[in-house]
Amino acid sequence: MSSDATKVARSDVTPNRRRGGDVRVLLSPRTVGATSGFMGTVTLEPGEYVCEHYHPYSEEFVHLVRGTVEITIDGTTLTLEPGDSALVPIGLRHRLVNNGPVQAQAVFHLGPLAPRPELGHVDTEFLPGAEQAPPLRVGGPPAGGAGT
Repeated sequence: MSSDATKVARSDVTPNRRRGGDVRVLLSPRTVGATSGFMGTVTLEPGEYVCEHYHPYSEEFVHLVRGTVEITIDGTTLTLEPGDSALVPIGLRHRLVNNGPVQAQAVFHLGPLAPRPELGHVDTEFLPGAEQAPPLRVGGPPAGGAGT
């Protein structure tokens, strides 16, 4: 692993829409060789949502940058406005919805990493056609290497 500083531009990352919205993993084991977690952004247009899921090994930090969203965590709904943050504890089901009139954007971080990438998310709700979208890929060798 290199000790060089690394920069990842959001515009260089292909959005993943498998769980809803525009999810982009920016800093991860796959992109920069991160070892303790991963970070990215989610952009939701009015009416869009990220399907309910949970993380068996990781807690998730969500910070709202723009717009207004509702995050439901284990049945409790919180409204986040710009500058608000929420913690999703390990193992709790959660869902993010933009019920507002403007685009919303949040930054998220998950850690620690699951023992294997495929164990990181457990979906409990599915978007129609989601099985055709590529999975969210955070693990494996850094960009440019082979693997998952």
